[in-house]
Amino acid sequence: MTVQVEEVVLDIRGQVCPSTLLSALKEINDLRDRLRSGEVKIIVLTTNRSATGTIPTAAENMGYRSEVTEEGTHYRIEISQNP
Repeated sequence: MTVQVEEVVLDIRGQVCPSTLLSALKEINDLRDRLRSGEVKIIVLTTNRSATGTIPTAAENMGYRSEVTEEGTHYRIEISQNP
């Protein structure tokens, strides 16, 4: 049986640091129980290149897995349960 993981999208395109990091940290904290259980993953969309370093580092320091990909005019940061 495959468990469906809900994707929660946080669209912060146009924001700059430290606002991008603070927005992501709030979302991570709000969803921490569901993230830890593997029920959800957070997809952060940002145009701020600095955020591709700060957000994944913060998420990994909190025990989550993160993956960054560039998608045309923005970046996608996926934060999920660490297997």
